[in-house]
Formats: sequence, structure tokens, C-alpha cells
Amino acid sequence: MIRPLIRSGALLAAIAIAPLTAHAGESGLCAAPPGGVPIIAPLEHFAARIDKGGPLNIVAVGSSSTAGTGASNPGQTYPSQLETDLRQRFPKLEIHVVNRGKGGEDAPEELARLAGDVVALHPDLAIWQVGTNAVLRRDDLAADGELMREGVDLLKRNGIDVVLMDLQYAPRVLDRSAFPAMEDLVADTADRAHVGLFRRFALMRYWQRSHAPDAPAMVGADGLHMTDAGYECLAVDLAAALEANWHAEAKLARRAHAAVDSVAGLPAQRAPGAHGLQSPTDMRRNDALPLN
Repeated sequence: MIRPLIRSGALLAAIAIAPLTAHAGESGLCAAPPGGVPIIAPLEHFAARIDKGGPLNIVAVGSSSTAGTGASNPGQTYPSQLETDLRQRFPKLEIHVVNRGKGGEDAPEELARLAGDVVALHPDLAIWQVGTNAVLRRDDLAADGELMREGVDLLKRNGIDVVLMDLQYAPRVLDRSAFPAMEDLVADTADRAHVGLFRRFALMRYWQRSHAPDAPAMVGADGLHMTDAGYECLAVDLAAALEANWHAEAKLARRAHAAVDSVAGLPAQRAPGAHGLQSPTDMRRNDALPLN
């Protein structure tokens, strides 16, 4: 079988123009930078579940900003709002987002419970928010990369797609000298493992630089945890990135299928929801332009 190579630039372009459902939260306060915040690596299990009509199961694992510290009630956490937003985008699907955030945890504690809190639930996708507490506690991050790699490998071995979510852009994080190294470490871990990366740090930095002075605060008075507005916008932009990734995968799969048919002398056909023609190893996620 002839298998055309689809470059990461093509996927990024497809994500940029992928049709998205319009949501009120995507304008104004929650507006992402031009082109959005793309998740470049193919999320094959996530996409396949959508193509099959669900049910779609996601586990959000992490520390306090996953648990929802700073939110006014459990419904305002980002996992709860992500579930609501994804259901609006995919109204025919049964979608569940399980919150497995525990405040104060670091990579070692999160790694220790991945098997019980994530793998045991057999989700299609795990969103692992990691790195903030490490930066707040120490400057030496030598062990953190290995812990993240071990956790990502465990999830992948169990057939779970992974998106790593990096630090929040917040005063207490910016006060720590290790935050740039951690941002790079999370991105490098995702890149080497060919899993998704959601660049929360860059997204929140864009919010701060683009919002009017009287806009609702995205970070609370403690200088660290997100507010209801911050969690809402995080969920909106993450849902948009996940939907765009799915649209891009479908588009590139159709393009690859048409290319194979053309080489074989067959009429070009649309591949109904085909996925998996592009190996994750053919893709390098960090070709995306930085968000400044």
C-alpha cells in the first residue's frame, strides 16, 4: 500500500482552518490568539470515538487548577465546563469528563495514582495538567522530566490519548526562576512522546496582554489559582482545540485516502471518518508558532 507522508505543517494548516462551532465565550474575554491554541499531535482514540458516535470519555488529572481551587462551585471547574462545552460542540454524543484533580500534588503523587485514577477508568483521552507545583517548590527539575515521561508512557501503553497541559500564567509562577525550564520540559516531553500539548501558559499570557484593564480577572487574589472566568475560558479554548484537532485529522485522512486512490488510478473518494493513516511519529508538534 502506498502511504503518503503528511507533514506537521499540513496538519497545523488544517487545524487553523478547521470549521468550529460558534460559541459566545470564544469572542471577547475568551478569545484565543489568531489560529487558536492548536493541539498538533493526532489524538487517534479520541477521534475514533467521535467517528463511532461515542460515548466519549475523558479524564482530567492534575493538581489544584484541575480540582478547581478558586472556582465558586464544582460546576465552575475547567473539567466540568469542558464537558458542557464539548457536548454543545458534539450534541449527538454522550460525553463524560471525570475530574481527578487533587490540590497540592506534584508529578510524583500524580504518577503514583495514574493507574488507579485514570487507566482504571479506560478513557479515550487523559488531560494531564502538570508542572506548576514543581516550579513553586524547587529549582532543580531534573527528576520531573523522567516522571512525566513515565506517566505518559503508562497512559499510551493502555491505549489512552494524552494531552499535557502546562503551567498557568500567574504572578506566583512568574516569581519563580524555574518556570521557563518547566514550560520547555513539558513541551519537550510531549514532543518526544508524540502526544498532545495544550499551551495554557502562552494562552493566559495572551489573555493578560489583550484584555482591557477592567476585564474580569483570570487569576485570583492569591496570585496563583484561576477564577471562574479563567476556568471558563480555559474550558472554551481547550474544547476548541480538541474539536479543531478532530476536524484536522478527518481532513488529512480524506486527503491521504484521495492521494492513494489517485496513485492507484482510482477516482478520489471521501474516507468516511477515517483516521490513523498518519503515524504520530511522522509528526513534530512544536512546529507551531509561539504565542507571544
